[in-house]
Amino acid sequence: MTALLDGDLPRASAEAGVQLTDYFLTEQAKWVWRYRVDQLASDPGSAGWLTRAVVAEPDGVVVGYAGFHGPPDERGMVEIGYSVAPGHRRQGYARTMLTELMRRAAAESGVRTARVTISPENTASLATISGFGFVEVGEQWDEVDGLELIFEVPV
Repeated sequence: MTALLDGDLPRASAEAGVQLTDYFLTEQAKWVWRYRVDQLASDPGSAGWLTRAVVAEPDGVVVGYAGFHGPPDERGMVEIGYSVAPGHRRQGYARTMLTELMRRAAAESGVRTARVTISPENTASLATISGFGFVEVGEQWDEVDGLELIFEVPV
């Protein structure tokens, strides 16, 4: 992540073991990496829960990144985050990312609830979560993303 923050895509790709794309250097992505680096500094044990490159098989192409915002909280809730690179959108990758993250959450004994937060204008993400049983439980104001709807589902 520090290589990505430095804009060093070849080093970041070498460390990740996959060929990352310029999508990992966008301002939105750099915000994620900056936040996660700080998070890891304060809680190294959260590493296994955080954002990772998503590789489509069998081609081995990196199509985006996904993960959790951290380990389960005291209520057993994990928040899911995912982002698909523009050239790979509308091909089912977001739904597959969500499916795999839900599968991972269900496999962890300490997880009871999964959460996603989505802008009301993000119709693609709202469509992605349909069929997973998410229920709107509120809304929040995010300093970066603005108004977000909060959805949760038992795991």
